[in-house]
Amino acid sequence: MRHTDTKTMIARLLGCAMAAFASLLAVTAHAAAPGITGPSFDLTAAPGYISQPDGATVYSWGYGCASAPSGFLPATIPGACPPGVMQLPGPTLIVNQGDTVTVTLHNNLPAAAGNTSILFPGFDVTTTAGDPGVPGLLTKEAAIGGTVTYTFTAATPGTHTYYSGTQGDLQVEMGLYGALIVLPKNAGGTVLTAAIPDGYNTPAGQPVTCHAVGATLPNGHPDFRLAAAAFNHPSACYDREYLFQFSEMDPAIHRQAEEQSGLPCTQPTGCMVVATEPYWPVYFMVNGRSMPDLMDPNYAVQYPHQPYNGNPHMHPGELVLLRVVGTGRWQHPFHEHGNHVRVLARDGNLLLTPFSNKLAGPLLFTTTTTPGQTLDGIFQWTGKGLNWDVYAHADGITADDCVPDANGYYTTASGAPATAPNYYEWCADHKKPLEAKPFGQVGSGGPVTLPDPNIMANGPWYAGSPYLGPEATARAVGSTPIPPSGTVGNDPTSEAAFAYMWHSHNEREITTNDAFPGGMMMMMLVDPWVFEISEAN
Repeated sequence: MRHTDTKTMIARLLGCAMAAFASLLAVTAHAAAPGITGPSFDLTAAPGYISQPDGATVYSWGYGCASAPSGFLPATIPGACPPGVMQLPGPTLIVNQGDTVTVTLHNNLPAAAGNTSILFPGFDVTTTAGDPGVPGLLTKEAAIGGTVTYTFTAATPGTHTYYSGTQGDLQVEMGLYGALIVLPKNAGGTVLTAAIPDGYNTPAGQPVTCHAVGATLPNGHPDFRLAAAAFNHPSACYDREYLFQFSEMDPAIHRQAEEQSGLPCTQPTGCMVVATEPYWPVYFMVNGRSMPDLMDPNYAVQYPHQPYNGNPHMHPGELVLLRVVGTGRWQHPFHEHGNHVRVLARDGNLLLTPFSNKLAGPLLFTTTTTPGQTLDGIFQWTGKGLNWDVYAHADGITADDCVPDANGYYTTASGAPATAPNYYEWCADHKKPLEAKPFGQVGSGGPVTLPDPNIMANGPWYAGSPYLGPEATARAVGSTPIPPSGTVGNDPTSEAAFAYMWHSHNEREITTNDAFPGGMMMMMLVDPWVFEISEAN
């Protein structure tokens, strides 16, 4: 469907989605973790305007490409970083572990803003003798119209952040921040795009969970990963990944900066007098956008300064790597419905037991973001414990097998082809009806009640079925068929996914300028295995 249609329907959808466990959506814009490749980067800090869903344009500062980057990843996503154009957040920088990284920063901010800089937390950063940068409080800075070059070794893999080290209360608020991803190497020095982590062996009776990056995944669908694993550890493999950078914005600060941006100035500290307290943000953003804008594609032309989106999709059983970055001033309690998140690392530091080298990260109900801190975690949706057959085998229309593997799922370890429509089905629920009993506990066969078709949103956003798979709409029959009157909300061969709201647990942060819905909110879709998830927009 057209993305303009998405926005006009989202408000009607969300009121139903919060009450319904499985609203079914059909969207084409996905997320992934696109960025530019190094190890050398040529960046600029410059002003520009970003847009918000309430129609406001907000004067901001951001990092951008000063010249064409050396390349883009993943290669299957069309990249864009036009020289001289700021973006918010800044370009995602992608390097390999062990690379000597150089970042040259050009200061194209207004003269009244003064000097600017970049910090790379967790890395030993140096500048060479004779570099034109000038001394600053935390690092060398680029004077107005000048440059500074930073050099460091990308020693620690995982997700990291970068942001201004100059007048942080103003410059980070204005948008000078971004993400740095370091792809890991195994002990032999091979980047984990052509290899799998050291020590990985497929456990008996379980499916293969580690595979090298290639043109396609084992099921034949396109591979959009940056690496085979987030770290050189056999439990850090994943099937797809998403990057989420959380920030908030106080437009009063931006308005003051805009009003003073034309002041003549020669002072390195700038000539702006901007009150950054009291702090009252009204825009809450993920990857520089607020919902519903963040559900439009990466590099969408309507957001020239906000290229990255947030719209996670996955298949049942897939291991999904979440790269989470906290920026700004506030913590944001982000909740991923559908399962907890298993933490792998914080600030690129893998959390392991002292002697057994096993993962020691907690399971988080909310991945609370902390300003300046990053988190890598694994999310997985399986359908285990729902106590009904999400593929509707109980209705007799389909007759897929479900042979459990050692963990109870239908996988390649138990003879399932990777292309099976019900791959990774929880076999204990195979052929269980949707609603065996109208009352009682879920464990006793109820209550799983179909939503009232008269109050559910119909049309392209609603598949009209509580089931996964290409025949889902045809199987949604009964005394009150969904959708009503025999209509078909989606083509029977379309997505037919389950939708879960991912959102901040701070209720004000799911508004845009105090209007709901908006802010830090997105929809995660669990797609049937027969549906190809394309991150290429």
